[in-house]
Amino acid sequence: MERCVPHGPRANWKGFLRLSLVTCPVALYPATSESEKISFNQLNRQTGHRIKYLKVDADTGDEVPNEDIVKGYQLEKDQFIEVSKEELEEIALESTRTIEIDEFVDKAEIDPRYLIRPYYIRPDGKVGHDAFAVIRETIREMNKVAIGRVVLTNREHIIALEPMDKGLVGTLLRYPYEVRSEHEYFDEIQDVKVTKDMLDLARHIVNQKAGTFEPEKFEDHYESALIELINQKRAGEPIVPKDRPKGENVVDLMDALRKSVGGAAAKTEAPKKPAKKTKKAAAAQKEMLMPIAGKKPAKEAAAKKPASGARRKSA
Repeated sequence: MERCVPHGPRANWKGFLRLSLVTCPVALYPATSESEKISFNQLNRQTGHRIKYLKVDADTGDEVPNEDIVKGYQLEKDQFIEVSKEELEEIALESTRTIEIDEFVDKAEIDPRYLIRPYYIRPDGKVGHDAFAVIRETIREMNKVAIGRVVLTNREHIIALEPMDKGLVGTLLRYPYEVRSEHEYFDEIQDVKVTKDMLDLARHIVNQKAGTFEPEKFEDHYESALIELINQKRAGEPIVPKDRPKGENVVDLMDALRKSVGGAAAKTEAPKKPAKKTKKAAAAQKEMLMPIAGKKPAKEAAAKKPASGARRKSA
């Protein structure tokens, strides 16, 4: 009889972490997720049915089964070099199965433009925890970031490793050829002399708005607006367009700075009640659509009844 194994997060990669001759098995997991965000399906406006995408031959229009699809590099129009899965596996690098730590750098030296996405790294299984702890604490003690290489989605990535609690956070980094030069965008910006008075006023605004980084305070206003829109449509309420904010050109910069200082001061003196509201709003975003009074919860209602405003599927 098979033992029931509880479902947990699925690792994106499993292999070994190595610092010189110290090696341990590790697993790598995504540190972020967007699965809780509202997502939409594409529908046929005429029938209300979902749109289905097929893989078809560009010339014949015939659907192609997955087993007949291979990768191809385009040399020129209508001329490709086919590359099979087996051929790609033959060029597998050591980083396919091992994160080799190559060097240690100061975190301040890593340009933010090179950062892609973070992953959690922990020991894989019951063995190797001692070696993992040695590597983790060495990085922590040196106050450095460890740079290594790892293969994900058939591509080799640079990965920056930092201690976090009992584990490691590995952030994928871009290669230099993936980062665009700033000169292409910034060269046409005019050289403007900023006066001391302007800087003093601007610094005053910054000081009034100074705070600490607390992600819990952040609210995804667009996500909240989507939830409100969908709930209104479910309830059959009319959708009234909201006024869009209008941007205005600043005519007198000094006058705008002075007014900003006054406005920032007034907000600072106001009681900080909105913090609770923000937390409630953030919590609501983690829930799926809130149930409407007198109706079943969103998931049940969605399963049994089409949303208000949506077309019923034809039999």
